[in-house]
Amino acid sequence: MTTPAKNPENRYVNDLRRLEYGQSQFFGMRGIVVPLGLSVLFLAIVGFLVGHLYSDLGNETLIVVIAAIVGGYMALNIGANDVANNMGPAVGGKVLTVLGAVLIAAVCETAGALLAGGDVVSTVSKGIISPESGEISTQNFRFLMLAALFAAGLWINLATWLSAPVSTTHSIVGGVLGAGVAASGFGLVDWDTMSLIAASWVISPVFGGAVAAGLLYLIKIKILNVEDRITAAKKWVPILIAVMAAAFTAYMATKGLNKVWKPSSLEIIIASAFAFVIAHWFAKPHIARKIIGRKNTKKDMYGLFDVPLIIGVALLSFAHGANDVANAVGPLAAIVSTLSGTDGVAGEVGIPIWVMVVGAFGIAIGLALFGPKLIAVVGEKITRLNSPRACCVALSSAVTVLIASNLGLPVSSTHIAIGAVFGVGFLREYVENPNKRKLRPGHKLNATADDAFDAIAAHRKRRLVRRNFALSIAAAWVVTVPASALLSAIIYWLLQLL
Repeated sequence: MTTPAKNPENRYVNDLRRLEYGQSQFFGMRGIVVPLGLSVLFLAIVGFLVGHLYSDLGNETLIVVIAAIVGGYMALNIGANDVANNMGPAVGGKVLTVLGAVLIAAVCETAGALLAGGDVVSTVSKGIISPESGEISTQNFRFLMLAALFAAGLWINLATWLSAPVSTTHSIVGGVLGAGVAASGFGLVDWDTMSLIAASWVISPVFGGAVAAGLLYLIKIKILNVEDRITAAKKWVPILIAVMAAAFTAYMATKGLNKVWKPSSLEIIIASAFAFVIAHWFAKPHIARKIIGRKNTKKDMYGLFDVPLIIGVALLSFAHGANDVANAVGPLAAIVSTLSGTDGVAGEVGIPIWVMVVGAFGIAIGLALFGPKLIAVVGEKITRLNSPRACCVALSSAVTVLIASNLGLPVSSTHIAIGAVFGVGFLREYVENPNKRKLRPGHKLNATADDAFDAIAAHRKRRLVRRNFALSIAAAWVVTVPASALLSAIIYWLLQLL
C-alpha cells in the first residue's frame, strides 16, 4: 500500500503559517526584549566606565564596579515604578499622552537629581540604623549597603511586574534594616524610626485622599455644579491656580530645593504669598481669554485646568528627582566613601558627580523603558480621571506634604499620590452616583424589576473605584519593608560566604 504524495502547495502554506507564527512571537516579545536589552546595555556602560575610572584600586575596583551596576539597577527601578505616581493622573486625565508624560518626567527628574540632588547624603538611609550601637567593619559596611541596594531594587522590580506602585524610600529602608540586623543584630535598628514608617502606611494615603477629595468637592460646588459655570470659572479658577502656585512654591522650597537652598519659615511664607499674588494676576486675564467661545458645560470647563496640571506634575517630578535619587545613590556613595582607606562609618558622605549621573540617567531610562505600565495603572485603572480630578491629585501631593511636615507626621509621597487617586474616586461614588435616578420613586427600572433581587440591584450604587487595586496596593505597601529586609538579609549572608 502506497501513501499518497504530499501536496507541495499544502507544505508551502504550512511553512508560511509557521513563519507567520514565529514572527508574531518575536514581535510580541519585542516589547520585553528591547527594554531589557537596553537596560543591560546601560548597566554594562556604567560598569565599564566606573571600572576605567577606578582601575588603579587593584582588588577594590571590583567592589566599586559591582556597586555602580547595582546602583544603576536600583535607579532603573525607581524610574519604572515611582515616577508613575506623579505622571499617571495627567495621563489618566487625558491632558498628556504617555509619550509626553515620559519626556516631561525624564527631563524634570534628571534636572532635579543633577541640579538639586545635593552633594551630601546620609549613609544610614533615613536613620533606620545606628552604626554607633554596633561595630561594623569597612568590609561588612560595604556588604551591608550593597545588599540593601540590590534587595530594594529586586523588590521594586517585582512590584513593578505585579503593577503595584510602592515606596522606593521604604524599599531602601527595609534593605538597610535587613542587612543591618544580619550584620549586627536587632540592637542596630532605630525602632522609633521604624514605628514612624509603619504609621505612614496609614497616615499618607488617608491624608492624601482627604485633601484631594476636599479640593475636588470645592471645584464641584464652586464651578462644575453651578448654573453659570463660565462666570464661576472666571472667578474661581484663577484663585485655584494662585493656591497651586503658593503651595508648589512652599513645596519646592521644602522638598525640591531643600538640599541647595534652606530658607527660613518666614522666607517660605513670603515667597508663597508673592507666588499667590503673581499667579492670580497672570491667571485672571489668561482664563478670561481662554474661556471665550466655550460652552456652559462641565466638559468645556475641564480644559481650564490643563496647563496648571502640567506645571504641577513637572514640579513634582523635579522634586522627586532631587529627593529620591538618594535612594539609588546614597548606598553607592557610602560604598565609594570607604575607598579612601579610612576606617569606620561616616554619618554623611559626599556624592561624586558620576554617582549622581548614574542615578539621574538611570531614573530617566527606567521611566522611558518601563514606566508606561505603572503610569497606566495609576492614571487609568484605579478610577476614571479628568483634568480637574488629576489637578486635585497633584495639588494634594504638595499640600499634604506641607501639612504633614508642619505637624511632624511621617508621610510617603508615593502613598499620598495613590491615596489621592482613591480619594477622588470615592468622592465620585458618593457625590456623582450615576444610578441616583434609579432611586426616584416610580422609576421604570423599579417598576419593571422581576423580583426583589432585581429591585435591590436597581437601587445599588455603581462602584467607580476598583477595589481589587486598593487591596493589592495596600498589601504591597505593608510587605515592602519586611520583604526588602528579608531579601537584604539573605543577600548579605550570601556575600559573607563569598
